Amino acid sequence: MDYYNEIKNELFNNEINRKVKKYSINKSDLNTYYNVGKILSEAGKHYGDNIIGEYANKLKNDLNKEYNERTLRRYRQFYNFATNLKWSAMPTKLSWSHITELMVLSNEDEINYYISIVNNRNIGYRKLSELIKNDEYSRIDDITKKKLKEYAKLNASDLVKNPIMIKNNSNYELFSEKVLQRLILEDIESFLEELGIGFTFIKSEYPIKFGNRYNYIDKNIKTIEENDTVGIIICKQDNEYIIKYCSDDRIIAREYELV
Repeated sequence: MDYYNEIKNELFNNEINRKVKKYSINKSDLNTYYNVGKILSEAGKHYGDNIIGEYANKLKNDLNKEYNERTLRRYRQFYNFATNLKWSAMPTKLSWSHITELMVLSNEDEINYYISIVNNRNIGYRKLSELIKNDEYSRIDDITKKKLKEYAKLNASDLVKNPIMIKNNSNYELFSEKVLQRLILEDIESFLEELGIGFTFIKSEYPIKFGNRYNYIDKNIKTIEENDTVGIIICKQDNEYIIKYCSDDRIIAREYELV
């Protein structure tokens, strides 16, 4: 096989597609990079790893565009990455930028978790990078991870991380319950994203009736189509005093950290 010309044709055709089919640029890019990575993997078996540098130099002259050695190695890494995950088709909402963020991970379950986040929340690669940096997957419990792996039904509370990351944008040093509340309300959008899908902001304070099967929101605000309210007690550290108030399975305790 003429490996070099196979690679050159893949990249050349992709450049043409990018100009005339802008609506499908992402799909064309990923398919091309996967195919190039596959060819590079095969070429390396016959000619050794140095062939990538040789191909990079030739492509710069032939296509009048730089596909440097590092870029070609990323394409080969992408092919191996997708092959190990046994993708039958490219995930539709992933861009090349998403892929480069995911390729730093090795745990298949963790990778699939972040792919589902991209698909469900329609987030960009910068937000994905932030979630990975904040180690979101490791902050969900083992029961939830098992449910995700088995595609079991999830409750809203399952995906509430522990600890919950709260942004200290105002750099408060002295801390109290009121200050914590203020921080949450100052950036309520980030806080709701941190909680996960299925939560919404209604009002900063509502009276809660403990020891009953409902609270104020369930009885007076919630519509019949909505799920029952979940109570989250946010604390600096878990302790027995807090846990005894969480006997209702709709009231959960979570630690928090400031970032």
